[in-house]
This record gives sequence, C-alpha cells and structure tokens, in this order.
Amino acid sequence: MIQQESILKVVDNSGAKKVKCIKVLGGFKKRYAGLGDIIVVSVQRLRKKSKKTSKVLKGGVFRALVVQTKSVYQKKDGLSFLLKENSVVLINKQGNQKANEGNDGWMKFLKVAVQRSCLCLIISIS
Repeated sequence: MIQQESILKVVDNSGAKKVKCIKVLGGFKKRYAGLGDIIVVSVQRLRKKSKKTSKVLKGGVFRALVVQTKSVYQKKDGLSFLLKENSVVLINKQGNQKANEGNDGWMKFLKVAVQRSCLCLIISIS
C-alpha cells in the first residue's frame, strides 16, 4: 500500500527516477493507494543520462498511476502475485502517459508492468 511520503520508482522514460507521494486521490478519507489508483507526486531525483533532455524538472508536481506495489494483489480467478517494488507511471490531467504521447488507456500500462516484472511470484490459491 502506498500512502503520503512514500518514495516510489518511475518506470517510464520521462526522465524522473524517484518521486514522493503527496496525496492519494479518490476521496477525502482515502489513506492508501493500491494497484491502478491515481496519486499526486513530486519529483525527487532525475536520471543522470537525461537531465538535459528531461520532460520533467526536479520538484515538479504531477499525477501518477500506480502500476506495481509490494503488497500481494489477488485477481478474481484466484491467482495472486507479489511484485518487487512500488512503481508509478507519470500521467497528465487527461490520463495520457507523460513520457510518450500515446492514448492507449491505463489497462495497457498495468499489463506491461506486470509482464515486465521479472521477480513476479505467481501463486495459485486453490
């Protein structure tokens, strides 16, 4: 679960490396964010290779979509999986990815994140 002040890794090519969660969106009493939730983040660290050509600046405030969490995620069909780290993808206010100007929707980002995770443990609950 992700809450305020959590440090997260950015998994897109926007130029940001680490971000800090400022606010969990979705209601005034919502305290934790899970897989697929939208949060507001501040950029803490940039990637070294792309400091000059970065699309974001240090200290910039953006919205982000949570694509990986350390907590166990259970699907409706009984499968559950555990990912290695907390990761986000930066998005703009329209919901498009900040790094690439694609309009593919959020589910594509979630599927790619789950497929790319090499330390994904798939546990069958029977």
